[in-house]
Amino acid sequence: MTFGFAPSAAGSMNNPAVSVSRLARMLEPAEWAAAGIPLLRDPREVVSGLHSRHGPVPGTAVVAVLDHEERLAASASFVPRAVPVDGWEFRNALLAHLRRVIPHDLRRRTPVRTAVLLYCREGDERWTEEDGAWLWGLRDACTLHGLRCGAYITLTRGGWQVLGEGRGGRRPSSESPPAALAETAAEPAPSPLRGGGGAMEALRRTAAR
Repeated sequence: MTFGFAPSAAGSMNNPAVSVSRLARMLEPAEWAAAGIPLLRDPREVVSGLHSRHGPVPGTAVVAVLDHEERLAASASFVPRAVPVDGWEFRNALLAHLRRVIPHDLRRRTPVRTAVLLYCREGDERWTEEDGAWLWGLRDACTLHGLRCGAYITLTRGGWQVLGEGRGGRRPSSESPPAALAETAAEPAPSPLRGGGGAMEALRRTAAR
């Protein structure tokens, strides 16, 4: 898998001592691709459902928890604080919202629910340091909440993309108006290159903001 790289949307790190610490709290694309993240059966329907539910604009993160059948158990959208890129800050924000919308699964030997993250941002689909910090934050938040770490999806003007999988689409995008859930369910099936299967019924379930 070949990844492009772009400057971080959240600004550069000017203090060398602080930079080393923050860079330790982000994941490179190769690390993420090698982490064994479970594939979504139908990422387009998951993305469309979350977009319809939360209507994210650039700068908005949407964290969702799916059960073992890829049904939506809970979701929350939020705009992170304007701080330098740091996986620690992103982890804390994700964990705080997960705790508000769904009980933890720390008593289970093996996680049965999976958290996925949709991040709407400026720029294109190329990986940024900000993406790397979100990856670190998602992985750590899942560990602390007893969840499986799932897909990281970016939503930009060009459309959506699942990092590390090569699956994506033009719609929805960061400029798309939210569609009604009934409309997303009526969309034609994606091409084989974009994934297959159905999970839209899962996204009709009540989700917490």
